[in-house]
Amino acid sequence: MAHPMTGTARPLAPLAHRSENQLDRDIAQLIREWQPSDIVVGLPLAKSGEESPMSRRVRQFAEGLATSNPGLNIELQDERMTSEIAARQFADRRRAGRSRKKDAASLDSYAAAVILDAWMRDCGKI
Repeated sequence: MAHPMTGTARPLAPLAHRSENQLDRDIAQLIREWQPSDIVVGLPLAKSGEESPMSRRVRQFAEGLATSNPGLNIELQDERMTSEIAARQFADRRRAGRSRKKDAASLDSYAAAVILDAWMRDCGKI
């Protein structure tokens, strides 16, 4: 989740997706709760920048999200290297005493915040 006034993103708990229907309900709940104007979806391109089977699935997911939420702007953001960046940031926070070892389970959430930060920077929102 990000706030355009502060230009910062913060991680939310990851959504467990036991089923597609449950994931859809969880996303709808987050949209009702946060009322965003934009939703940024990480696009898992290959390291070369080419499409992959997973990136095609993510594009289909984003299209479905746009269809289900016509008032929202759905954006795709390249997520290459975000896990590595998030891991380095987490290690820095651990060394500074601002994160605990058990927080490592949320590394995907931190990577999502990195994706959102990159999108805000690329769009001039920060």
